[in-house]
Amino acid sequence: MTPSLQSLGIDKLSVDEKYQLIDAILDSIPSEQSEFRLTEAQKSELEGRRAEHEADPSSAIPLEEVEARLIARYGP
Repeated sequence: MTPSLQSLGIDKLSVDEKYQLIDAILDSIPSEQSEFRLTEAQKSELEGRRAEHEADPSSAIPLEEVEARLIARYGP
């Protein structure tokens, strides 16, 4: 059975304590196992998106615009 936030007491931690726990967990993972690998489906999706962008580069939205939209919608 997978432990839950409640069974581990994590739900009772402050936000700062939760971030510290996340850091500790990430630090405990050996670097060779933390290597990110894409599935074939993810690779295919990325290739398709790249091909769409190359076919119409004007369809891309600059990062600054994306950030501005997110801030306008959800706040800073």
